[in-house]
Amino acid sequence: MIIPAIDLIDGEVVRLYQGDYNQKTRFALSPLNQLELYQSQGAQWLHLVDLTGAKNPDARQIDLIKTIAGKLTAKLQVGGGIRTKEQVEELLAAGVNRVVIGSLAVKEPELVMDWLKRYGADAICLALDVNISEIGEKRVAVSGWQQGGGVSLESLTDRFIEAGLKHALVTDISRDGTLKGSNTELYRELSDRYPDIQWQASGGIATLDDVAAVRDSGATAIIIGKALLIENFSAEEAISCWPNE
Repeated sequence: MIIPAIDLIDGEVVRLYQGDYNQKTRFALSPLNQLELYQSQGAQWLHLVDLTGAKNPDARQIDLIKTIAGKLTAKLQVGGGIRTKEQVEELLAAGVNRVVIGSLAVKEPELVMDWLKRYGADAICLALDVNISEIGEKRVAVSGWQQGGGVSLESLTDRFIEAGLKHALVTDISRDGTLKGSNTELYRELSDRYPDIQWQASGGIATLDDVAAVRDSGATAIIIGKALLIENFSAEEAISCWPNE
């Protein structure tokens, strides 16, 4: 399915280029209005990243997220700066349907595996952002892509499968924000190797042809941010290309 996405810094809709806070584009849009637009065009799931919280967990935009979640009928998954079970519970209580966990899955895997068991596999999604070497090694980056996690994507996935992992969002860092197309070979490889995981593809989408390519790669869903914000196509057009199931 198609999952439209927005990133927020201090209440503003923004896009970063390859995770770099110094390469930020602001959009003069209301976060709620933009998500409601995607919802009206047929989106059943929406994706929100709290970049303020990702940089400083103590400054998470929980009040804004609660307001947004309360106004939407579409389901919402949220990531950015989640470090404790209290923060997970706060988001779930605020109306968020699925909490996206990134760096902590690398830094404290046992803690996140406990959350999978505690809150259920449908309430947790891992965000696995990868650097891919020239020889094809996939290393998971952490801390907003500013650090290498030193762990392979496959070894981390193998550990989490034992804890019941069901949802994982994978971004090829080299593609994010570039509008150069998605790494479909990555998602084809992952879906073949781990068919029980619902893989969400992210990064590089520019055209409806890119959407179709990911659809045919074996991924379960695709996160689309920048291409929708700059109106390369609409959420409705993307959903027509890859209908919700």
